[in-house]
Amino acid sequence: MSTNGQIQSESRSARAPAVQITATLEAVMVAMTKRVLGLGCAKVEYAKGKQRCRQEAEYLRYEQVLQLNDQPTDSDGSVVLRPGNKYEYTFRFELPQQGQLVSSYKGKFGYVQYYVKALIERPHQATLECKKPFEVEEPLDVNTPDLLSPTGGMKEKKVTCMFIPDGQVSLNAKIDRRGFCEGEDICINAKFENTCSRIVVPKAAIIAKHIYQANGRTKVFRQKLSAVRGNHIISGMCDAWQGKTIRVPKIKPSMLGCNIIRVEYALMIYVHIPGSEKLILELPLVIGTAGLGSRSNSVSSQEGSVSNASQSWVSLRMPSGPPSYADITSDCRLDQPLTPLLDDFDGDESPIFMNAPTFNFPPPPVYTEVDEEFSGSARMLPVC
Repeated sequence: MSTNGQIQSESRSARAPAVQITATLEAVMVAMTKRVLGLGCAKVEYAKGKQRCRQEAEYLRYEQVLQLNDQPTDSDGSVVLRPGNKYEYTFRFELPQQGQLVSSYKGKFGYVQYYVKALIERPHQATLECKKPFEVEEPLDVNTPDLLSPTGGMKEKKVTCMFIPDGQVSLNAKIDRRGFCEGEDICINAKFENTCSRIVVPKAAIIAKHIYQANGRTKVFRQKLSAVRGNHIISGMCDAWQGKTIRVPKIKPSMLGCNIIRVEYALMIYVHIPGSEKLILELPLVIGTAGLGSRSNSVSSQEGSVSNASQSWVSLRMPSGPPSYADITSDCRLDQPLTPLLDDFDGDESPIFMNAPTFNFPPPPVYTEVDEEFSGSARMLPVC
């Protein structure tokens, strides 16, 4: 027995997955009961020392008994299924309203899974069963006033060297909103100040926090998704980010409605300080399924058609020829790759490495001298 066909759970208008069950047999089988179940549950399991933490939560349970009306039925209600025939049954079941389910999820210490299970109960024999999973994605709109409002913060850290004060490092950052979708850019406005004697590096990263709860315990798994960095800041100097962007990668939306599993995102803006702990500022993010781009799809499509029409005549022009090599001035000092002044790492134990770039200057050109002691016509002596 096998399930055949796709379960259309993405259709949020009807919210009625269509399921087709196909049973093929190799021998005669007496079937007492034919049932179909639609199940959805969340499960967390991990080890805490010698103890196994485990907890489950159910979000969907649907059961239906199949009736094969075109097959002869015995007095006890059993049906004889014979080999060589194909028995098919198609049915639909309604999913709960939006907001009552949790999106499908698979993580390191837990999962949220939905599937359809078909069972055939046989007398005095084991029950035959098979199942097919399907995806559920609950919509999460980030066009709410709370998620469209700006957020920011400020942090500072005093730096010491062998218990001796060594100045401080501070940062002040702000973003224009908290709700984003995959593929969108997060614009960061930040100011960094370094008054310690070390060279620091400002950075930013999108962090995912997977929170698992089981048996009254909580386990958090952090994951860095994407990152950007700024220029080095030497002692006594400042630096500012004005609209520095970091793109949201292809990730699952935030999962906030599950009782035992939560997926939260944050923008971590931090300063790497060699020989000391990082200065970290975390701004919470909400990754949704419908963002600002969904409201302007029609406008952008119209603008795209107009721009394509206006640029169609440009493509008819002949491209200009390449520049002449004689017009290109080369600088031998730039032939070597540029290396940063400071090679830093994210580890707290990383030392400071000062790497000075090496320049290879060309040899001096050939020149000539005039022999003044020679009487008569001047003779040119080449000197290399």
